[in-house]
Amino acid sequence: MSDAKNPFEAMLAQAQEMAKSLNPALGDVSGKGFEALWPTMPKEAMEMMFGKSANPDGLDAKTRLLLTLAGLTCQGAQADTALRQTVRHAIEAGAKKQEIVETIGQMSVFAGIPATTKALETAQEVLDVQGDDES
Repeated sequence: MSDAKNPFEAMLAQAQEMAKSLNPALGDVSGKGFEALWPTMPKEAMEMMFGKSANPDGLDAKTRLLLTLAGLTCQGAQADTALRQTVRHAIEAGAKKQEIVETIGQMSVFAGIPATTKALETAQEVLDVQGDDES
């Protein structure tokens, strides 16, 4: 290959070409466009899949989602789609804006200020749309 792309870029380009060949409209699908297609699961479904079904004395879905949010922040908040989806699901599971902001803020000690700032900005995109005024 004379192309200087890294393997991940090559894989993405190949997937986009394949998607275009199946349906030309799929060639322009972006991460944010795909994100809009993914609905927020109802709280009951989250509890069944991520909550207390397998472990009745374990963590509830809201706590698990806040922990996921903390982990995504510590990874540098690079997965913005996953971060936005996690915030949406945490709100659906009963998390308040204050709990989301506190979870991200707590990670500043471990993740650093740039990652925390990026996570807060990404979360704010969801909070602005959701209109969660409760603290």
